[in-house]
Amino acid sequence: MKKDALKITAIRLARLYLFFSCLAVAAQENAVPAIQMKSDIYSENKILTDIMRFEDIDYYTTKFTGAALKNKEYYIVAKEIWNGKIKKTDTVFNSSTNSYIGKIEKDSLNLRVIAGKSSDKALKIKFMFDRFEVQKEYKSTRSEDYSLRDFGSHFPIVSGKPFYAFAYILPYEDKQGNKFWCAVESSGKDIESWGKEFGIKHYILFEMRFSE
Repeated sequence: MKKDALKITAIRLARLYLFFSCLAVAAQENAVPAIQMKSDIYSENKILTDIMRFEDIDYYTTKFTGAALKNKEYYIVAKEIWNGKIKKTDTVFNSSTNSYIGKIEKDSLNLRVIAGKSSDKALKIKFMFDRFEVQKEYKSTRSEDYSLRDFGSHFPIVSGKPFYAFAYILPYEDKQGNKFWCAVESSGKDIESWGKEFGIKHYILFEMRFSE
């Protein structure tokens, strides 16, 4: 009887140890400061918003926040996907190779993004930070249905890991000719497979990373 009681006590102690070990691991994971991305589309000025929508111009004011941002380098890389495959990768900018940009000095980073078609078969996008801005042009289809989406605001961002901040996409079109942008955007994290999954001919992903 005493042996059985000691055995039961040992099992209970082992379970308690595992329980508190799991709590400790969870606490450590939660202690890692996450980076949040929040975006507002268009402008508070309704007249300006109407003009941008009429001209098919996308505009976001975006803010990254989190203690993990401080003293970090960062970059933006564009990935052009045609017919379901990444055809070209282009570095928009990299703070680690540009002494003027430098590291992030605070626990927040402000960004404005404006995008639209620059010609029949070209897209133009500009990233505007507090101290600098970068503009790029990319080949496109003739479609006027491109839409810039703030994909990174849907998921937690971890320092040192790349994430897709924006996606410049064409809609999914059903057999009746109806067009859906949200169905594509909300389909999940496997963003590189959108072309194959939805039959989208072309879209551009803008990857970012905050790192030491």
